Amino acid sequence: MAQLNSNIPAGPLAQKWENHKFSSKLINPANKRKYKVIVVGAGLAGSSASATLAELGYQVENFVFHDSPRRAHSIAAQGGVNAAKNYQNDGDSVRRLFYDTIKGGDFRSREANVHRLAEVSVNIIDQCTAQGVPFAREYGGMLDNRSFGGAQVSRTFYARGQTGQQLLLGAYSALCRQIGLGSVKSHTHSEMLDLVVVDGHAKGIIVRNLRTGEVTRHAADAVVLATGGYGNVFNLSTYARGSNTTAIWRAYKRGACFANPCYTQIHPTCIPVSGDYQSKLTLMSESLRNDGRIWAPKNKGDRRSPQEIPEEERDYYLERKYPSFGNLAPRDIASRAAKQVCDEGRGVGESGLGVYLDFSDAIARLGEDKIRERYGNLFSIYREITNEDAYKTPMRIYPAVHYTMGGLWVDYNLMSNLPGLFVLGEANFSDHGANRLGASALMQGLADGYFVLPATIATYLALQDTGKRPKTEHPAFKDAELNTMADIKRMLDCKGGRTPAAFHKQLGKIMWEYCGMARSEAGLKKALQLLPQLREEYSKDLRVTGSTSTLNQSLEQAGRVVDFIELGELLCRDALAREESCGGHFREEHQEDGECKRDDDRFAHVAAWEYTGAGQTPVRNVEPLVYEEVKMATRSYK
Repeated sequence: MAQLNSNIPAGPLAQKWENHKFSSKLINPANKRKYKVIVVGAGLAGSSASATLAELGYQVENFVFHDSPRRAHSIAAQGGVNAAKNYQNDGDSVRRLFYDTIKGGDFRSREANVHRLAEVSVNIIDQCTAQGVPFAREYGGMLDNRSFGGAQVSRTFYARGQTGQQLLLGAYSALCRQIGLGSVKSHTHSEMLDLVVVDGHAKGIIVRNLRTGEVTRHAADAVVLATGGYGNVFNLSTYARGSNTTAIWRAYKRGACFANPCYTQIHPTCIPVSGDYQSKLTLMSESLRNDGRIWAPKNKGDRRSPQEIPEEERDYYLERKYPSFGNLAPRDIASRAAKQVCDEGRGVGESGLGVYLDFSDAIARLGEDKIRERYGNLFSIYREITNEDAYKTPMRIYPAVHYTMGGLWVDYNLMSNLPGLFVLGEANFSDHGANRLGASALMQGLADGYFVLPATIATYLALQDTGKRPKTEHPAFKDAELNTMADIKRMLDCKGGRTPAAFHKQLGKIMWEYCGMARSEAGLKKALQLLPQLREEYSKDLRVTGSTSTLNQSLEQAGRVVDFIELGELLCRDALAREESCGGHFREEHQEDGECKRDDDRFAHVAAWEYTGAGQTPVRNVEPLVYEEVKMATRSYK
């Protein structure tokens, strides 16, 4: 079985990070130039890590399947980034951000990692402001803040509804500087298809050039994966269509444990599905819940326009059920509440799968110009997609897959159980537990890339002999390349009748129906019958057009979809084994008054799954969650 040593430092919680940095190994500047690090991914975590490691003196190679790092899905994050600056003087602190994050994750995250994240958050804003990120400012010039779900303070820094894009431009500019200096070698249009393990250590990757089809080998002293989340396992989601699980899934099959795959987040404010033809869904930022009020008709089947429904016939259900937090209840709670309303027959829109997000009160109070100033581009996106003016009629929203809290298992240093393999941002499992609070994804990605990995990777690298770095002629590289080529050939030779997209759509329907917002033992067992059948059908009836020697998006998608099918099985297996409800994992058998019912006696742990071979049942390893500062309690936002 895999060894899960979390490497959490000893000592008081508030001193662990500083003490750990002081006691960690260092590499002097002249010697850093001898070490080579591969970073896969160029979103916030990947770009910030690549730029910072290069600034420190390491040789860095960055790989991204996009034509530019600017295409990374981090640009889609809209609402803001959290930091415990307490600029509003409303009682915020590092400890409060730490506690809100622990509680928001339903007491299923690692305490030491979350406290470090809260500590580092204050540095992120200074870093990004120095890079020129145009955060919103108050009249006097101070950076402005707004509220987000799961908090009663205003700690979210924002740039209208473009925060992810602006933060990525900051990280991208830092990366470009290092590329220009020759400290980072950038590989665009390059997709990682396998991890190379030599003597139990991650020492390189196998990459396919998406324009030419060339498969190449790349060696390094350490490999960093910052490739985002796996939410497209559901097909319809708010992720970019290119977002995939291939890098972390191939690493899992090489020995890295996959932790808590069932922790998937459903976001409550997505534009509802409008038809079976859709390829993706569009998010309306959680920041809108600051000024928008969510409601549904009190009467079932009420199909009147929202303007025709009088105030006394409207149910502001979040304000009614969770008066302390109201419309800013955490995402998992707000999503399930919307689903319950629609299940009762009170949903709106043609499908009945929607509720209203209404700005009429805010416009009356603040004026339309102020709302335009805060959210104008979001209202424009909504109008572009729906042809409706949200300044005059409420938005229609419904929950959709948005983020994944699970990912590859990492220790306190962000290293997986596979030595030499580091995992950052959404690709790892470490900071959000069973539910991520809004505006914390950008916080984690930047914290990992700018501040955590640069301080911890030396502990591993200092023990590596750069003179003995494996060459790409090593048999492990040759075998990995041959396996990759064989997989590609197998997909091209299949000559079946169905496209990868058709299989992906079928997979998504299975996952959403049996492992979506609500899960049950019977449904999960049904999914675990259907998914192996889908995988078998995929191996026989897949059709990939074109060849391997040119740009071939059908081939790209084919490899990603088979990884999603396999991951879907693991996700359902994990959801079935976790016989409790917590955060985004809601088992219908384990609830109390419609709320999650945890089982701390049996499940206060991380489940880290270990690959044992094709067709074999994976091993479920456990890392107990030991809380020194926080007492596990029933999560309440009422």
